[in-house]
Amino acid sequence: MSIIEAASSAITYKKILLAEDDEDDRLIFSAIVNDLGNASDFVFETVENGIDVIQYLKRHEEELPSLIILDQNMPRMNGRETLAALKADDRFAHIPVVIYSTYNDSRLINECMTGGADQIITKPDSFEGFRDMILKLSARYLQDANPALKHKSA
Repeated sequence: MSIIEAASSAITYKKILLAEDDEDDRLIFSAIVNDLGNASDFVFETVENGIDVIQYLKRHEEELPSLIILDQNMPRMNGRETLAALKADDRFAHIPVVIYSTYNDSRLINECMTGGADQIITKPDSFEGFRDMILKLSARYLQDANPALKHKSA
């Protein structure tokens, strides 16, 4: 195999950062991501709130996530506040941000989209709902990261 062939077949590493204060939801996300993908080519990290998101990004500036998913209702710094902080910082403003919430309020959607969110999603209420959401998000934002995710999302 030539160097060019080896480089073109190299795995592209992708990372999702989830900010979620509910431990059960973090565990569901982790279980689904681990089931869908090979940990060697897909990285999934979790934090508990918006302040932790900012601190995480500052510690990992060399390996920023490909996607950030923010729960809207978190203590200390909610999803909208975190989104505003991310979009105000040139180091992080380019990272796609998805906000998810238990309620589907038109004012929240408008504020988040105006504030730079890439997508607003209603939080699923079942394991299968979470699985479908993760598949759709991976197809949209991470399709080149993991062939298993790409295949299963089609």
